[in-house]
Amino acid sequence: MSNDNIYKARKQRRTAQHPIRGVDYQVNLWGDQGDPLFVFLHGWGDCGATFQFVIDELQKNWFVVAPDMRGFGGSKADADSFWFPDYLADLDRLLGIYSPDTPVRLVGHSMGANIAGLYAGSLPERVSAFANVEGFGLKDSNPADAPQNYRRWLEGVREPSAFSTYADFSGLAKRIQKNSPRMTALRAEFAARCWGYDAGGRVHLHANARHKLPNAVMYRRGESEACWRQITAKILLIGGGDSEFQRAVDARLDSGNLDLPFPNAGSVIIDDAGHMLHFEAPAALAEHLESFLAKTL
Repeated sequence: MSNDNIYKARKQRRTAQHPIRGVDYQVNLWGDQGDPLFVFLHGWGDCGATFQFVIDELQKNWFVVAPDMRGFGGSKADADSFWFPDYLADLDRLLGIYSPDTPVRLVGHSMGANIAGLYAGSLPERVSAFANVEGFGLKDSNPADAPQNYRRWLEGVREPSAFSTYADFSGLAKRIQKNSPRMTALRAEFAARCWGYDAGGRVHLHANARHKLPNAVMYRRGESEACWRQITAKILLIGGGDSEFQRAVDARLDSGNLDLPFPNAGSVIIDDAGHMLHFEAPAALAEHLESFLAKTL
């Protein structure tokens, strides 16, 4: 495929590697270390590099740190299962590298926002601002479902499934666009090359397939909400106007922040965008993020 058919980044990205709790973490970096810092945490199946679309729309100079979370992107993890609390411990170690003495600004999308929310409530003194992009938890689980859930987990450990592979990067790009229909073809081709790699004539995903396992410990929403209530950082909740994830947890931001116990949080809806806001509406997302984060300077 011609380079003319792929999104061209306007701001240079570089990477750094850090050994963090048994994983060689890849961290994506933009800007100069002397500029104001914020840390971006990506969602499930994604990686830090696809934040490029938002980075390119920022008007101010920022030092942006966007790790590939363990088992995704360039942070290879040879594990037979993944546990959510590990992400919090990884984040704590990462912040100790990039901002050991100063509370940080956190921006998280989806899974990354859920990580950030738990962390900000557990160690509120370490976070000065939290922009939560579509990370409003899951519906509460039913304890009666535990036996069947453990069964699904055990069967998955016994016979793990694999991620799909693709004939070429364009095939992966089309799959990405299927989930994010407002995303341009140029951006989808760029994201496909962040998500995938060519091996043996097929494009594989930079992700450990054990991430597909159901969580052995079912989601307990009350615990997440208890953490959210302890956050002392400034908070902005950002949602897509056509997000299926908000519908799944009955959390419509345009309905008065339904049952979302984030203290003193502002909220904004970006119309004509779904869950993957950084893919479908990067300019609008950048504008809202920058306006919010600039108030913390």
